[in-house]
Amino acid sequence: MRTKLGAAAAVACVVMLSGCGGDNGGDDAPAGSPPTRVVSEQGPFFGECGSVTDDEVKDAFKMPGFGTVTRNSVGCVWEVSGSTGPSVSFSWYRGSPIGREAAGSDRLARPPMPVEIRGHKGFIGQVPGLLCELGLQYGDDFFHWSVTFGLFPPTTDECGVARQLAELTASRVQE
Repeated sequence: MRTKLGAAAAVACVVMLSGCGGDNGGDDAPAGSPPTRVVSEQGPFFGECGSVTDDEVKDAFKMPGFGTVTRNSVGCVWEVSGSTGPSVSFSWYRGSPIGREAAGSDRLARPPMPVEIRGHKGFIGQVPGLLCELGLQYGDDFFHWSVTFGLFPPTTDECGVARQLAELTASRVQE
């Protein structure tokens, strides 16, 4: 008898609690419907690799030629000697919040500091002597430069490189 009473009480609690999830405002989407999507306005065009050439990256980075250059629709990566070596990357994010990127930088011990280039605000995060990243917001979009020396000794200030490349991209953006 006691187990039947306990089971009935548990079922009653589940039924009562299942009715507590909505605000009864009538705007709840039917079960199984896709989530509401926010459509962002068309943003600026940053060009392939942030409109920065391989030679400009090489000159800013003060390293010999890159062994690998990878290009795709949203970014580019220049590497000197594989994944543990020096590298520079450019990424372009459409309709994505820059705050999430800055929060990730903070979680990885690169506290984001405010930066502004050509009237656009963003963040810069750094592990001195090793890595620097810089992101700039353009409406609902942003671009992001990341510079690392990997296991190699630095040849220049990594944030100086990131800022120089971000300045080039910002000067060439097509809004």
